[in-house]
Amino acid sequence: MKVLIANRGEIAVRVIRACRELGIPTVAVYSECDRAGLHVRYADEAYAIGPNAPSESYLRIDKLIDVARRSGADAVHPGYGFLAENDEFAAACRDAGLTFIGPSPEAMARMGSKTAARRVAIDAGVPVVPGTVEPLGPSVGEAEIARLADGIGYPIFVKAVAGGGGKGMRLVASPEDLASAIRAARSEAGSSFGDPHVYIERQLAFPRHIEIQLLADRFGTVVPFVERECSIQRRHQKVLEESPSVAVTPGIRAALASAACAVARAVGYTNAGTIEFLLDRDGRFYFLEMNTRLQVEHPITELVSGVDLVHWQLKIARGERLTLDPEATVRPRGHAIECRIYAEDPDNNFMPSPGLMLGRRVPGGPGIRRDDGGATPGLDVPIYYDPLVAKLSAWGEDRDQAIMRMSRALGEYEVRGIKTSIPFFRWLLDDDDFRNGRFDTTFLDRELARRNGEPFVAVPEAAERVALLAAAIHAYEGAARAGEARRSRGATPRGWTLTGRMDGLR
Repeated sequence: MKVLIANRGEIAVRVIRACRELGIPTVAVYSECDRAGLHVRYADEAYAIGPNAPSESYLRIDKLIDVARRSGADAVHPGYGFLAENDEFAAACRDAGLTFIGPSPEAMARMGSKTAARRVAIDAGVPVVPGTVEPLGPSVGEAEIARLADGIGYPIFVKAVAGGGGKGMRLVASPEDLASAIRAARSEAGSSFGDPHVYIERQLAFPRHIEIQLLADRFGTVVPFVERECSIQRRHQKVLEESPSVAVTPGIRAALASAACAVARAVGYTNAGTIEFLLDRDGRFYFLEMNTRLQVEHPITELVSGVDLVHWQLKIARGERLTLDPEATVRPRGHAIECRIYAEDPDNNFMPSPGLMLGRRVPGGPGIRRDDGGATPGLDVPIYYDPLVAKLSAWGEDRDQAIMRMSRALGEYEVRGIKTSIPFFRWLLDDDDFRNGRFDTTFLDRELARRNGEPFVAVPEAAERVALLAAAIHAYEGAARAGEARRSRGATPRGWTLTGRMDGLR
């Protein structure tokens, strides 16, 4: 097997590392601004695929298939984002004789459509959030949609049938706001996913977002994992995840795992995937959607299960049978938390903060997983793609220890040259409601609105410059003293100084 990674950044590096551990050669692809990217450096081979715009590079199926042919790759890992859930890409890989490291195009197409996935869940006997089952295309008038919404009951969500990440989604509190929400959701869905179809779904009161990771092989074995708690969201986008959830009892966990497996089996699913649910305050859960790929937050599942999910993706693609014990994979071993470190300015409404990363100090120590990152000092964080810099994950014997370790690691984490979401996470982990598990999917937006732009605690820029200057002076004086000592002993200087290479270094 030789794997082309049809992606960039953090996830491309993650897949390349897994391939290297299994002795599998790798092929990277890159746009113009990614020429010196970390994934390009790590791969065995790398090929240019076009300009910076994703539509001219990472979303070009023809270019990716051509690179696979020229490089001799016989398998493709899509990562997440870009074409990871594009059934046309999966089919193109199959037609080209390539192994697509993911589900079949048919399974991806059924579960990639939110309305089709709802029908699969209903047929499998899994409860779904009340809403429409058929997609609402441009030909469905506003009056008909208003009638459907009245039958479901407000408040409702208008959601894109394709895609995810909060795009093409609008919350509608009353009938007066429905028409404008439909127009906005259709427009955003069309521009983001090329599909203007939407559907409507009732908003549950204060739900939690819970998901079940799955692995499935070609022989009908489906293995579920401990649930992930993904309720800490800003504008419907996850920013922090943990496993397990404080709201899930062993009984609910078993029922969630059983429901997730039923949905996967109903479509003959293979490889890695995730079933997402909403959990209400009474412990009732409802199918939300399926992500037919590896999730951003997969590291916390690996930490609490001891299973390398990417290794198994590759093994399943090679035709190997799953040998994991399903009873063991749904029993949590400790607790894990992941923070998504974005190049964003939390004190400026989380606006993207692209630019040159001048320096970075990555934390370590007990329980800290390092380094799920794709950016490196000396390179630009480009404006063209998702601003994820890295993922910081912490493990503890229990939730309190995991929070303590994450808080310590965030205090050690330093990024210079760009703004990041680190100060926001330091604030969040100190919040009493978060520490006590009192939150739902609306928690973070409510708290941010209550803060009304209040700055997050961070090291002032001036203080950072003073600290850097002090460190440089200390290093210079130390080097000077060491040089003086060598000269007094008649030693030949070797090594490096602050200003360059020293004489005598060979």
